[in-house]
Order: sequence, then C-alpha cells, then structure tokens
Amino acid sequence: MVTGGPGRHAGYLDLVFATRHGTPLNAGNVRRAFRTVLKKTDINPDGWTPREMRHSFVSLLSDSGMPLENISRLVGHGTTIVTETVYHKQLRPVLLDSAQAMDELFPTQ
Repeated sequence: MVTGGPGRHAGYLDLVFATRHGTPLNAGNVRRAFRTVLKKTDINPDGWTPREMRHSFVSLLSDSGMPLENISRLVGHGTTIVTETVYHKQLRPVLLDSAQAMDELFPTQ
C-alpha cells in the first residue's frame, strides 16, 4: 500500500477496493455489500457468498474449456499450482481433457 503522494493526504492508502472512508475492506464489509447487490437480483442472498461466486466463476471457465493458465491469471494467482490446489474439484474437466489429449498423443500398445 502506498501512502501519501501528490494530492493525497498523509493517511491515504492506494487501494483498489476500499470502504467509502478509504479504509481497507474487511470480510464483513464485503459480505454486506455483496448481499445488498444480490437483493436487487433474483439470486437468493442467503445462498451465495463472494467465495462461492469465485468458485462458480472458475467452474464455468473450466467447463468452457479455458486453459488453466488463463483461469489462473483471471483469479489473480501467480502460478497454476495455486489454482490447481485451491480449485482442483472445479478443474476436473480441464484436467480430464488434458489427460485424454496425452493418451491420444502417446497411445498404449
């Protein structure tokens, strides 16, 4: 986090997402804002959390055949290892497709 800078007060934090007061978000802030948005839709706010939406995002990308490297970048992971570790259940179709491709490349006699 960067503090200060041109046109910024001394306590300013250079955050992408912040409270309306410019302070870091905590889990409660995020869940409250998330529920407020969901109440404006047909989605049940009691049935979803930001984490579940993120997992669904990964699942949908994986099911559509997006390469693991692209999914990893989209969710902000530095390597695919983190993505594979956290989302191994959601990535099953991608991993199965990869295994099938390898079987086709190197068939057993």
